[in-house]
Amino acid sequence: MEVPECLSCKAAQARIVELEAKILELEAKLRDLMDKLKPPAPPREQTKLPDAPGKKSTGRKPGGQKGHPPILKVRMPPERIDKVIPLIPHQCSKCQAALPKEMGPKDPQPTWHQVAELPPLTAVVTEYQGHYRTCPCCGEVNHATIPAEIRAHSVGPRLSAAASYLAGRHGMSKRGIEETIEDVFGVPIALGTVANLEQEMSAALIPAHEEALKAVQEAPVKNVDETGWKQNGKKRWLWVAATANLTAFIISPWRNLTALTRLLGSQMAGILCSDRWRTYDEWPVMRRQVCWAHLKRNWEKLVEKGSQKARSIGTTCLAIHHRVFELWHLYRGGSMTFDQLDNEMLPLMLELREALRAGTRSRDLKLVRHCDRVLQIAPALWAFLVCEGVEPTNNHAERVLRPAVLWRRRSFGCHSIDGCRFVERILTVVQSLRLQKRNVLTFLQDAIRAHRAGEKGPQLVKMG
Repeated sequence: MEVPECLSCKAAQARIVELEAKILELEAKLRDLMDKLKPPAPPREQTKLPDAPGKKSTGRKPGGQKGHPPILKVRMPPERIDKVIPLIPHQCSKCQAALPKEMGPKDPQPTWHQVAELPPLTAVVTEYQGHYRTCPCCGEVNHATIPAEIRAHSVGPRLSAAASYLAGRHGMSKRGIEETIEDVFGVPIALGTVANLEQEMSAALIPAHEEALKAVQEAPVKNVDETGWKQNGKKRWLWVAATANLTAFIISPWRNLTALTRLLGSQMAGILCSDRWRTYDEWPVMRRQVCWAHLKRNWEKLVEKGSQKARSIGTTCLAIHHRVFELWHLYRGGSMTFDQLDNEMLPLMLELREALRAGTRSRDLKLVRHCDRVLQIAPALWAFLVCEGVEPTNNHAERVLRPAVLWRRRSFGCHSIDGCRFVERILTVVQSLRLQKRNVLTFLQDAIRAHRAGEKGPQLVKMG
């Protein structure tokens, strides 16, 4: 991606901000040392904050209100309908005359109501029999052996794919998958077989996982986030990198640059959208977008728990945040061009910088550290104004990471490194296919079938 020429000016400005921040940091340390020479101030009386006013009752019943627009059912297309039962009136309700069987030219179109039902979901079981035959001439007993490629598997590709789908999409435990296959599909299966199927699927998804990693590393814009995981009770980190139609997950023992490099490569290509975790500081600041949603929570904390100066700075920053997103939503809604958005944001950029610089002149050291930290990465607040396609929040990464968080809460992580590899590969495939609106079960079925045949599996990255 070509970087606009104006970024060189912003780089110089960022360097100035960095030097100013260092000066302010030294001034803060000097103030701290001078404070230690003063006698301690008497303790202040604790004041209890008033309770927040409760929400007044509207007096209306919960649920949809009278007169609200109805949400109609979506009618299934004719090719999805298996059976039609016509209900035809036979006698006039007014004069009792017999009615024609066929629809007339003046008759309105029939009303409709569709009912969906599941057929019995018993799996199709195929039994291969190796018969014996005795030669009538010499008495030799001949046996037709069952081929090794058939004896290698007792569960077919689609049922294997369903087992992995239940784990990767719905976070179901191995015992839950075992019970579902037995109760829903009518196939008794061992718990060990479920584990073996997971590992077979994990091996089948290696090419797709590597394909996704390479694609996100080369992507011009990517959102990154991480959350905790467990491997046999030991702390691990589940990382995700997401583009508009692709995700890549890895599980690493670390939450540092080593893990980030494994996920995104050592070249650090493209614009990185993330929170303010210190590992991301290794990424060039001019190619970063810091999440404003995380900053909003920081500023709300200043207002709720900070000193008087912190509350003032926090209130100012929240007001700027509100106006920034008013403009952003106008642009997203089509009411403003990208150039207009850039022009309207310029006063807010200056106002935010002045508010943060005012915070660095406070005696509140926590406030000073926060303002210094944000000023150091100030250019990373505004990448969404430089490159179209960049968003001011990291919500995309958090959304694709959410199913993994729910899975972790139910399963408490994995017991082995092989289990971790299955998790990162199945999550990569499932979340990518959902972003692409492709059928997950079909992809998994094709992947396991190709793996068993020693052939190339389906592509995860959509070409073109």
